[in-house]
Amino acid sequence: MLLNTITEGNFSNKRALVRVDFNVPVKDGVVGDDTRIKAALPTITYLLDHGASVVVMSHYGRPKGKKNPDFSMAPIATRFAELLGRPVKLASDVIGSAVAEEVKALKAGDVLLLENVRFYAEEEANDPSFAKSLAAYGDVYVNDAFGTAHRAHASTEGVAHYLPSYAGFLIEKEVKFMAPLLENPEKPFVAIIGGSKVSSKIGVLESLSKTCQCVVIGGGMAYTFLLEMGHTIGSSLVEEEYRQTAASFLKAAKERGVKVILPVDHLCGRTFSEEAEAILVDGPDIPDGLIGMDIGPKTIALIVEELSGAKSVVWNGPMGVFEFAAFAEGTLDVAKALAKSDAVTVVGGGDSVAAINKFNLADQISHVSTGGGASLEFLEGKTLPGIKALEK
Repeated sequence: MLLNTITEGNFSNKRALVRVDFNVPVKDGVVGDDTRIKAALPTITYLLDHGASVVVMSHYGRPKGKKNPDFSMAPIATRFAELLGRPVKLASDVIGSAVAEEVKALKAGDVLLLENVRFYAEEEANDPSFAKSLAAYGDVYVNDAFGTAHRAHASTEGVAHYLPSYAGFLIEKEVKFMAPLLENPEKPFVAIIGGSKVSSKIGVLESLSKTCQCVVIGGGMAYTFLLEMGHTIGSSLVEEEYRQTAASFLKAAKERGVKVILPVDHLCGRTFSEEAEAILVDGPDIPDGLIGMDIGPKTIALIVEELSGAKSVVWNGPMGVFEFAAFAEGTLDVAKALAKSDAVTVVGGGDSVAAINKFNLADQISHVSTGGGASLEFLEGKTLPGIKALEK
């Protein structure tokens, strides 16, 4: 997968229209977590340093296609300017003659942040005339919003039809680390897939099992597999309608020679609550009245041993209910093993990224993806419209 990247473009005295993902938490007019804003700074700084003026666009929240001051980009503009170290003007709107004048007044080195692109229903509908209105603000288009690259919206895909288009550094990095996992990973390649439901992860399992040597299945989804294999799972989460899917996956993995690790012991609770006492079940079968909430120490040891010889590892989804302190051990120990590994390690998906950040291990992982749904769809092997629009 070869992308047009910004290092190949000439931006001197040009207006760069840049799509970023500034969908960040805001409370009482203050940005809570500015990770996504920081992630976009290298691309924006590069463009400014190379003589461009920059028109930045993003969505924030779910205003449902209507102007809503609760979803204004104003507090985000304030934090963006602080982090960028130069003034950022907030546009009066997204489209219209007033915005066109604000764009026209820009000089090299200036930065204008458009209002929330989702104030207009045409954005999510990928309306061509809306996309054309946005495209009129730039001489070139740069997409650095990996988190929305799986959506064919006007600002993520539509504008690319009207302007020379480039991938920013963030999207370039995402593709650099994730594409090889689907194409030609360094082996042995281990895929660790967790989360609550088979239904949301079966696409990733099927996709990665084509290139990996070992699949680790954890989290709530593991109990559907265990039940189908003839084990008892107590009151654990199960998707009855996906038992046949689980059986088909296990059969296909066996035929391909892919090793599958499922929990061989568990930490369980009598209730699904933070107050629940952790009860160790020293075997694969869970008795009646208990809910599987985390993997046990034997399972952790199996995973850690598998990771010790890996050259490539991808992790998507926690091993248990890591939000509850008593059931965080499995996810924490897998995160620590990844951090210590000499392999190329890629962590994608909202919950596993949250776990890595919670345990302060992000700087010890080769790549932590910025896109939840986008990471998932990429690893499923799906075409991401926002990425497709940037290919050579």
